Amino acid sequence: MLYDLNIAWSPSTPPEKLLQTLAAAYSLGYSTVALNHLLEQPVHAAPAAAPFPQLPSSSSTGTQTSSLPSAVLHRATFPLADPSAPNYRLGALAAVYDVLAVRPTTGEAFQNACLTLDVPIISLDLTQHHRFHFRPKPCMAAVARGVRFEVCYAQLLNADARGRAAFIGNVTGLFRATRGRGIVVSSEARSALGLRAPADVVNLLGVWGLPNDKGLEGLRSLPRSVVVNEGMKRNGFRGIVEVVQTVEAPGKTPEETDGPDAGTTGAGASTSGGNKNQKRKPGQQEDGQQISKRQAKRMRLANRAAAASVDKSG
Repeated sequence: MLYDLNIAWSPSTPPEKLLQTLAAAYSLGYSTVALNHLLEQPVHAAPAAAPFPQLPSSSSTGTQTSSLPSAVLHRATFPLADPSAPNYRLGALAAVYDVLAVRPTTGEAFQNACLTLDVPIISLDLTQHHRFHFRPKPCMAAVARGVRFEVCYAQLLNADARGRAAFIGNVTGLFRATRGRGIVVSSEARSALGLRAPADVVNLLGVWGLPNDKGLEGLRSLPRSVVVNEGMKRNGFRGIVEVVQTVEAPGKTPEETDGPDAGTTGAGASTSGGNKNQKRKPGQQEDGQQISKRQAKRMRLANRAAAASVDKSG
């Protein structure tokens, strides 16, 4: 199962263009995609619902809407310049969107996102010349916390010559700092022309230092872990999953299983019936109480003496 957690979307995107992009992603093998809404500062209040359009079902008629990805998630990317400003907004946005990501633009914001900020994805605009370097210590600390770094290959396709040079330099520096770990590969495609097949993406990133196995993980297991963990955070409480339905005992009605006599008619009756047929241990009485070895020896000697006296009298 392949994932693309960054399909660019904005309120000005035509619905027909969005459907074409989703159909192209499905034809390339991506079964789970996420529509990404890049927010703008300042965010005064969290929206009541995600602003994405309603998509038709996969069984709709038409050439463009005949096949869509099985899961279309909603994602928001927050530009992070001041580390302390948007922290109180992320909790409100988490209730609206399925996945959250931050895009740091300063060195302080990048270090804060790596070390302390509770976000699953750090998405960077790799076509820009950043004034900070990707150092191994904060990057590896982020990977150890479960934070993923996102590399969007469509940024390279839409950039000019200077942007492409900056993209290659940033990508190689990020791969060197993280040792290829914790890299999520996405497209950030604005149209169907910005999408590429998974094999092409893995080969392209392999030229700049990302091993093929790490590239496949960035398209499969790592984005899947992000989606599953974010779903657990929104549907569970402190890592505890709520039990939705219990399994009933075979051949019994729910009243017999959950009734007040379930403990006596079920396991209790079978246990008591089994004890009658079981052989008593040498040190166990009929009422189930245990006696000491010395007391059992005394009882055996007393029984022998009683039997001997009966024989003599007879």
